[in-house]
Amino acid sequence: MGRKERREREQKRENYATKHTAQKQKQTLIAVAVFAVIGVIVAYAVVQFVDQSQGNSPGGPADAGALGSAHTHTAILVKLFGDKFDFSTPAYQIKSSWIHFEGSDGTTIHKHAEGVTLGYLFETLALKIDEECFVFTDGREFCNDDQYTLAYYVNGEPVEDIREHEPMEGDRVLVSYGAETPEQLQSDLLELESQPLVK
Repeated sequence: MGRKERREREQKRENYATKHTAQKQKQTLIAVAVFAVIGVIVAYAVVQFVDQSQGNSPGGPADAGALGSAHTHTAILVKLFGDKFDFSTPAYQIKSSWIHFEGSDGTTIHKHAEGVTLGYLFETLALKIDEECFVFTDGREFCNDDQYTLAYYVNGEPVEDIREHEPMEGDRVLVSYGAETPEQLQSDLLELESQPLVK
């Protein structure tokens, strides 16, 4: 074997060793990166789990208890000019884990944490309510004026505003807008009272 061939073989061996070392380093770096990403994901999951167990669940209302700290059912009836508003459509179903309508039912509010209010429910449904108005995102407004009145009732009693009310098991909430007479309001309250709770 000549010198030239020997050098070529040595060069091939060195090239092979260099390539092999570079490949091993690359694989090691990839493995380290993968384990680092897995570590970050696991750490994030642990932090989220700890936060949820302490009642700081992401996406929930600020003063809410831990998800699962309550499970209550509240009947609701919303009447606009005497027509019943339908919360059973998909647009109003399960918009929040804390409080929602579910199972294609639009008459029973399901609350799954302590401290969650009706104001938060309506917020998750993209409906604005206050003591003067009931407002839809499409711009429709139902506000108190000389002809029409927005009225709230909780368990048969008139209340000025329902945003801060935390619904409890068996509560019954009426939202009425229009020029209803006391007799018509009484009829709506009786309708609400006979409405079954869907559990």
